[in-house]
Amino acid sequence: MTGEKQAETLVLRRATIDDAPAIRALTREAYAKWVPLIGREPLPMLADYAEAAQQHRIDLLYLTGKLAALIEMIPLTGHLLIENVAVAPALQRRGLGGKLLAHAEEVAASLGYGEIRLYTNERFAGNVQLYGKLGYRIDREEEFRGSTRVHMSKRLASRNAPICSTSP
Repeated sequence: MTGEKQAETLVLRRATIDDAPAIRALTREAYAKWVPLIGREPLPMLADYAEAAQQHRIDLLYLTGKLAALIEMIPLTGHLLIENVAVAPALQRRGLGGKLLAHAEEVAASLGYGEIRLYTNERFAGNVQLYGKLGYRIDREEEFRGSTRVHMSKRLASRNAPICSTSP
């Protein structure tokens, strides 16, 4: 098959505690670009992912067999909270974050939720714009560790189709 590009395959699977080191590594890599902007490590860089893998739902997105992105979700009363979306820097701007956010909508709907919430730093302007384009609205802002945290939410109208194949 010389000269032919191999088709990229996306596979989504649920994380286990054994994935904690890979989750931590990907998250630290993905968020490193924000450290100079806010003068500290964003909270996802400091999280205990062994604990999070047991207490939250973390889904891992593999692109042609390699961990490319992840989404961490927390079912709360009345809504699903997106705690973390991380995409490997080399794979950013390819729509993987959007695919994971669409997946979160499917998860929320399957759990009976009509709303998803998330928050981000106001200095992560590209993220705020992306969330706005995907239908999230700004609910409120609050001071947090020398920055402003932007709380956003999205009402869910209907269930979405899965983004890719899944494995147990």
